[in-house]
Amino acid sequence: MNQPPSSQSPLSTREVPSSFADNQAYFDESRWQKFTRRLKEEPLIPLGCAVTCWALWGATKSIRSGDSYNAQRMFRMRLYGQFFTIVAMVAGSFYYNSDRILRKEYEEILKERKAIEKRNAWIRELEARDMEERDWREKVKEVTRKRKEEEDVARRKEEAKVGGG
Repeated sequence: MNQPPSSQSPLSTREVPSSFADNQAYFDESRWQKFTRRLKEEPLIPLGCAVTCWALWGATKSIRSGDSYNAQRMFRMRLYGQFFTIVAMVAGSFYYNSDRILRKEYEEILKERKAIEKRNAWIRELEARDMEERDWREKVKEVTRKRKEEEDVARRKEEAKVGGG
């Protein structure tokens, strides 16, 4: 039902090839799936965060034990870890930019489709209610018409009894 966006080339009628066009799992994923995908795409960022946390822990431990040399070394390690993480983020941003643009375009198209589906479902609901109301009115008219006919028949019989008797 949910299809990836079609990327048509302005120069030809064929679609532009995409490595994600046939991968429906790329477009419909949970938060955990997104987290694991991003972890696989950019494994250096969590590594940089882990190095930074390890360095902070080591610096805290060194400060408590009174080892200022090791504490300074760990603070420098923290800076290197943070620098490494930022470089990994920027490099990954440049490397995966086209995929993110494709993902945003798909999410916009999906949002539009869902809005159209919601609108169409609402219209179908209104049409169904309208049909029910029409059927109800027809039934009421039919019952009213039958009652009038029965009353007319009863009145004619009464008139025939009064007139004939």
